Amino acid sequence: MNTPPLKPLIIASLPVFASVFIAATLVWHFDTPKLVMPFVLGIIAGGLVDLDNRLTGRLKNIVITVALFTLSSLLAQSTIGTGVPFILALTLMTFGFTILGTIGLKYRTFAFGALAVATYTTLTYTPETYWLTNPVMILLGTVLYSVNTLIFQIILPHRPIQETVANAYDALSNYFDAKADFFDPDEAAWLGNRQIDLAMSNTSVITAFNQCRGALFYRLRGQHRHPRTAKMLHYYLCAQDMHERISSAHVDYSEMAEQLKNTDLIFRIRRLLEMQGQACRNVAASLRNNKPYAYSKRLGRAMEGCRQSLSHFAETHADNANLHNIRRLLDNLSSVDYQLRQLQNDASLAENDNADTRIAALENTKFRNIGETVISQLNFDSGVFRHATRLSIVVAAACIIVEILHLNLGYWILLTALFVCQPNYTATKSRVYQRIAGTILGVIVGSLVPYFTPSVETKLWIVIASTTLFFMTRSYKYSFSTFFITIQALTSLSLAGLDVYHAMPIRIIDTIVGSVIAWAAATYLWPDWRYLTLSHTAAQTITANGRYLDAILDQLQNGSRDDVDYRLTRRQAHESTAALSSTLSDMSSNPKKYQDRLQDGFTLLKTSYALTGHISALGAYRDQVHHDGSDTFAPYARLTHHIAELLKQMPQTEPATFDASIEAIRQEFADLEQTDKEQSQQNQILKHQLDLIIRQLAPCYQALHRQSDTQTA
Repeated sequence: MNTPPLKPLIIASLPVFASVFIAATLVWHFDTPKLVMPFVLGIIAGGLVDLDNRLTGRLKNIVITVALFTLSSLLAQSTIGTGVPFILALTLMTFGFTILGTIGLKYRTFAFGALAVATYTTLTYTPETYWLTNPVMILLGTVLYSVNTLIFQIILPHRPIQETVANAYDALSNYFDAKADFFDPDEAAWLGNRQIDLAMSNTSVITAFNQCRGALFYRLRGQHRHPRTAKMLHYYLCAQDMHERISSAHVDYSEMAEQLKNTDLIFRIRRLLEMQGQACRNVAASLRNNKPYAYSKRLGRAMEGCRQSLSHFAETHADNANLHNIRRLLDNLSSVDYQLRQLQNDASLAENDNADTRIAALENTKFRNIGETVISQLNFDSGVFRHATRLSIVVAAACIIVEILHLNLGYWILLTALFVCQPNYTATKSRVYQRIAGTILGVIVGSLVPYFTPSVETKLWIVIASTTLFFMTRSYKYSFSTFFITIQALTSLSLAGLDVYHAMPIRIIDTIVGSVIAWAAATYLWPDWRYLTLSHTAAQTITANGRYLDAILDQLQNGSRDDVDYRLTRRQAHESTAALSSTLSDMSSNPKKYQDRLQDGFTLLKTSYALTGHISALGAYRDQVHHDGSDTFAPYARLTHHIAELLKQMPQTEPATFDASIEAIRQEFADLEQTDKEQSQQNQILKHQLDLIIRQLAPCYQALHRQSDTQTA
């Protein structure tokens, strides 16, 4: 397990620490230890829905959060103990809030926080307490946390966005390392495995890029762009450009490895890729340490060494068929080198008025569009609808168990089931194990608290420490966060005057029951594998690649422009490929169920990712295509259009139709080679990339339809 850097974790945890410290101080000052539990749970709820935003955006988020939390808390408080009305209220609230997640990340986060608040309200309920006390304390905790986040944003306004950009460069550095493995001549026979590793690494890059894009989107919605935010946007766009260039596939790597195995060029390229990956890590470190990035002179010498080695190779192997393609590969690495050089010069990061630096919208919040979006998702093909229905049944089942058996503190079952049940089966199964392990260990350690910390003051310090550590660990190790929140819960119960030793076995049993309910729901209630089939995900990947090729063709014809529409299409192609690798990863976690489909699945991933790489190489070249006014480019445009259309229609294409289409494309390519005798470097590059793309069409179709046949069977 890779432990995240300590400094960012500490900085991110400061608002939580400050909030819990203030809450504990107030509870100690007014001698009301019974109120510590709802007060701190309100702080935790506020932390769960905390989204990075500009200052005015945060204020709007606070208003929405308080409104939703008030509604959910009062609804839970007013119906608790009423039996059927309470069960119906929580079930309907679960479905309604969860389905709001179709609108976008922000609303999905707010909805989950509102459900957590409703559960927290049931946990803190006691008949002898005035009915408004706990809801008010939960809301006060949320407001206290929100105020502290505003204060820390004023003090450190750009820290969160810098951290997300740093994470993007860290993920990109690992991708460089995975790509470097393609330039090891001794591993040429295992390049198929390297292709899978590269595709899996690409998933992490896309995830980090999406988080970065979301943070930038909310920061850039205002009319005024802060220079630091504009600088982070430039870093993000540079990372996107480097990703497109480094994901490009200009050559058949096995052929290249064979041709270059006795030269120093292939080793220099591998070393250069590794050094550029390290440069990306250095960029991430400079952002985290708030220091200027310094371009490595050693990296510059490595780049120059590659150029000299290529010149020597060209002199001695002038007739090598891959020479032009290797030059293109070096051109791309030179472009990456140029981007890294620019990042060290703050003056060059000023926003270019002629550049399209918009970020594609994450959600459309117009009332009409919200309604249309939600209605369109009310079917079982929608993952959000399946999860909303599944989670509603989980909540209803947990509430029914507690109400029928009249379980004291039984709503820990509801809390566990709510937090463990995830949209994804693999994630749910992982959380089941981690939740149970963390709870048992937390109960064991928490049982010692009354012996060593008999005073209220020491117990309050434990609440402060355990809550802070819960937030520090929840993003990278769920079992640790469960361990710390269990200690916090038991200590809070002790402060409330309840018998901790009586609560300990109940806490373990409730956790196991809630985890089993969540696992059963993810396994038997509309499980992912019935809907998110490999063939369906692969079909979306191939179609997205067709749209990507179409967007590149438009720019090849009309001039290169890195506008928001092109970046959106490119991102969707890479996201769909990442979704395919994620689906395969989920299937690999349960090989017995999928053992007859895994091998074909990995073949499909290799071919589809190779296709994305060859298309990306054409995209990286789009700014170097020049039109001289003649019609020499028209045949290339027609051929590219036909390939893109075949890709977009491939999932629905019958075998006979596909055979006719691929044969027509191959004949068109052969005619182009015969008629175009110009042999210019530009035409050679276009021909080569189209040839590589065409080679992947048949393998993609065969692998895709093998999966479809297996799924049908």
